[in-house]
Amino acid sequence: MLKPRLKTFFLYAVLVAMTPGITGFSKGPGAAWAQDAPVLAPVVSELDEPWALGLLPDGSFLVTEKDGRLLYFNGGGAPQVVRGTPRVNDGGQGGLLDITIARDFAATRTLWLSYSKPQTGGSGTALAAATLSADGTRLEDLRDLFVMAPGSSGGRHFGSRVVEAADGTLYLTIGDRGDRPSAQDRSTHNGSVIRVNRDGSVPADNPFVNTPGVQPEIWSFGHRNPQGAGLDARGNLWTAEHGARGGDEVNFVRKGANFGWPVISYGRHYSGGRIGEGTEKAGMEQPAFYWDPSIAPSGLLVYSGDMFPAWRGDIFVGSLKFDYISRLEVSGQTAREVAKIENSATERVRDIVQAPDGSIWFISVGNGAVYRIAAP
Repeated sequence: MLKPRLKTFFLYAVLVAMTPGITGFSKGPGAAWAQDAPVLAPVVSELDEPWALGLLPDGSFLVTEKDGRLLYFNGGGAPQVVRGTPRVNDGGQGGLLDITIARDFAATRTLWLSYSKPQTGGSGTALAAATLSADGTRLEDLRDLFVMAPGSSGGRHFGSRVVEAADGTLYLTIGDRGDRPSAQDRSTHNGSVIRVNRDGSVPADNPFVNTPGVQPEIWSFGHRNPQGAGLDARGNLWTAEHGARGGDEVNFVRKGANFGWPVISYGRHYSGGRIGEGTEKAGMEQPAFYWDPSIAPSGLLVYSGDMFPAWRGDIFVGSLKFDYISRLEVSGQTAREVAKIENSATERVRDIVQAPDGSIWFISVGNGAVYRIAAP
């Protein structure tokens, strides 16, 4: 049953005046609001710790809430609570996390969920597939495609973004689960990006399928806690991941690459102590961009739409700590921050997605709301 305080607001033509103090649509964090600036409008509010957003081809959409609820919004009124979701371990940073809509959803109604699955000794990041019923009220044929090994008792660093690659395989990001050295231990899935086929099997061209003692699903490793992931127009995977005190990263993810955590980092431990061996080491990747101090990045979109042609190829990353959306320009395999979109709507931005019409939707955990950025 829905929590009594849940309401929905479908306000697609709200005036900019309703969201005062917006900056950053022009270059520079203090840029003035231009006359032709995009309109930022609330779509739905009073959500309970929303984590991810899935937009459906018919204009309806789904929102995950960390406690395990999946909500279906279809045109107005109260949302449906979707039945048949997986049982989650809602503790610490774990719960029902990402949702990704299959490109062939119109034909198959397939979607993917990531979540913290209860396991012996604690919980671990899992990837599930399901079919959404025609009326949006339930998940059918729910099955796990992948469950990380081993489980652990920590409540941190589940990672948990799901991306459908151009070839139909699936990427899933997994954090180190608070066990720093495990990100370099390829006998576990901790601190890695994994890649599986749509049926959960291991692709034959994964980098470590024939390497003894290495988990065959691993695509890249040495990650701390990637909570943002997306593809560019060429099908390349980019991630945004949490550092410690400083050293939050945007990474251009290559097959088989080691991203260095916790051997190298541009941050420091929360105690102020040095991390690992410094900022560089042979055989370990450099970030495409890093923040210091940390912004706590979550959600990543590589924009490819027609609504904002000037933004094509730019990366958008949400900040949970400083309450803004970072816009980064990309050059090859590097990026630089060129603007901040920030106002009262961008409080603790958790997820960012692109709609079929080219508008940008995002989740504000701080406001318990979904917003839409569109052309005026």
